[in-house]
Amino acid sequence: MISTLRRGLLVLLAALPLMANAVAAPTAHDIIDRTTKELLADLAANKEQYKQSPSAFYDALNGIVGPVVDADGISRSIMTVKYSRKATPAQMQRFQENFKRSLMQFYGNALLEYNNQGIVVSPAKDESGNRTSVDMQVKGNNGSVYPVSYTLEKINGEWKVRNVIINGINIGKLFRDQFADAMQRNGNDLDKTIDGWAGEVAKAKEVTEEAAEKQAP
Repeated sequence: MISTLRRGLLVLLAALPLMANAVAAPTAHDIIDRTTKELLADLAANKEQYKQSPSAFYDALNGIVGPVVDADGISRSIMTVKYSRKATPAQMQRFQENFKRSLMQFYGNALLEYNNQGIVVSPAKDESGNRTSVDMQVKGNNGSVYPVSYTLEKINGEWKVRNVIINGINIGKLFRDQFADAMQRNGNDLDKTIDGWAGEVAKAKEVTEEAAEKQAP
């Protein structure tokens, strides 16, 4: 009986490393690679449906991309301490919801125009710290290749996207500048700026499109 228990214990101890690997949190590189593939596969299967019903695409996009994005951290970064410390929990929640919805529209509109020209995720970088980046190259309809870099931070042991740089444009900084500008235009009315955030994201899309056009051969 004792020998049987001893053998069982040895087997369990030998299996622990395998069990640890099985439940280990995915790497930042794996998250971006997996999410990109899942997103493109869903888009390929449902693109015509999504063109007829963009809202359905935004919902699907949120279901795929939403879990890997640190929406709370990004929202506070965009609002900056100057404004976030004055915001009520309800205002922060509303801005986060508006931000996520607008972000899905930002990406969604661009993806609906994407014709699977090619996306290559670069090799993994050092992930030993709490912050890293994952790069990829996206081929556009015009044949140009646009660099994209995702910044990820480790939060409670899991990697979450905190920012993205598209073709040299830091989207986080662009949004921060637009939020500050909107606050000035709105007389520091936080509610008005939050409720009008979708329009600010539309402006960001125009900026990135203009940059892409300038790069086109």
